[in-house]
Amino acid sequence: MEWNLQPAEDLVAALRAGEVTSVQLTDEAIARIERDDKVINAICVPDFDRARAAARDADRARARGEERPLLGVPVTVKESYDVAGLPTTWGMPQYREYVPAEDAVQVSRLRAAGAVVLGKTNVPLGLQDLQSFNEIYGTTNNPWDRARTSGGSSGGSAAALVSGFGALSIGSDIGGSLRTPAHFCGVYAHKPTLGLVANRGMVPPSAPALPVDLDLAVVGPMARTARDLTLLLDVMAGPDPLTLGVAHDLTLPPARHQRLSDFRVLVLDEHPFIATGSAVRAGVGRVAEALADGGAHIERHTALLPDLAEAATLYMQLLFSGSAARFPVEVYEQFRARAAALSADDRSLDAARLRGMVFSHRDWIEANDRRELHRHGWRRLFGEFDAVVCPITPTPAFPHDHSPDLPARRIDVDGVEYPYLDQLVWAGLATMPGLPATAIPAGLSPAGLPVGVQLIGPMFEDRTPLRLAELLERRIG
Repeated sequence: MEWNLQPAEDLVAALRAGEVTSVQLTDEAIARIERDDKVINAICVPDFDRARAAARDADRARARGEERPLLGVPVTVKESYDVAGLPTTWGMPQYREYVPAEDAVQVSRLRAAGAVVLGKTNVPLGLQDLQSFNEIYGTTNNPWDRARTSGGSSGGSAAALVSGFGALSIGSDIGGSLRTPAHFCGVYAHKPTLGLVANRGMVPPSAPALPVDLDLAVVGPMARTARDLTLLLDVMAGPDPLTLGVAHDLTLPPARHQRLSDFRVLVLDEHPFIATGSAVRAGVGRVAEALADGGAHIERHTALLPDLAEAATLYMQLLFSGSAARFPVEVYEQFRARAAALSADDRSLDAARLRGMVFSHRDWIEANDRRELHRHGWRRLFGEFDAVVCPITPTPAFPHDHSPDLPARRIDVDGVEYPYLDQLVWAGLATMPGLPATAIPAGLSPAGLPVGVQLIGPMFEDRTPLRLAELLERRIG
């Protein structure tokens, strides 16, 4: 039997039944990587010797009667997570030789659950792109069309999953970095509620691995099925034992509904800042049709929806405020001069990004206050709806674009060009208020490329969009 593309939950059942061993699964996965990854370049840091040793340990543990959620299951880890003994570079050449001494908390949780870590997956420079390429490890190609990107910044993980290089992977997300690669590669990903999953050790190289509360950014699971997302999230979720874990245990509420016919869903496919391409619009339509066929209550408009233009502006300001906070003083002063020269009437997202880069603390507090109003608006909306279906980006995977001036790049949406970074607006819709969002496949484009959509759910009710993803998987695959 070909095990490499089986769901993780099926592998767990087969291991438990003695139909296969972890050593077999691990050897098959490694053989597949060695055969196929030369043209995909998803696995940038293999760890095969330790993986084989972990597989032997897993088989011995099972023979002793041990049961753990992922015992013996081969997985991969995004390069940005610290793994003791392996380089963590975030694709930055100056850190090529940096090797952390201890595992990130999520890598520790994977190991405690019995997972076998095959290696690390590729990322873009500094994790700051919708593609995955860097000077150290090269370019990750989309397995569906190697001339196109697999997405970023968890593009190596998505490409690994669709290629059968491990059953699960862990990534991170601040600008759609879990959801966009899943959308581009036809797999599943879940951006957890902000703060739900401990992030310690998912830290830039040479920085101390401290238990900090990140703004916007989360870490989360990637998989080939919706149910596997839940399996992995249950391993990952929970506070850091050094901080909130001292006093708190996590109990996520159950999904609001178990049957598709009980869900109330808002469907969106239009944004004031950027068009939605026909292929993605069709994907949203397929999901809406599946919901309707299953008896779900669907609406396409509501006065409860927070203003999308203001949400996108706030997201860009907060995102770029954080990313530029540690720029050298001389660079900061250059951006400040450029921001001061903007017209007061310029409400473009380019202007929002530039203004965000030079936010004062007072500016940030004001933006955060507006964010809290949006969060309140989302709470009201989720009093009437259970989930929101919308795009992740406006197009399927686009051709590789390695031009170094990222703000000058353009994204083609059905023949019309938009600023490259404007395509972040749909991902930011969930990121800015910290809501959970599950990326699911929604069929193929006319060109044969995967198209995904996201299911946004209520804060800390992650099981609701995850359950909806399971139900939709049964209908649209």
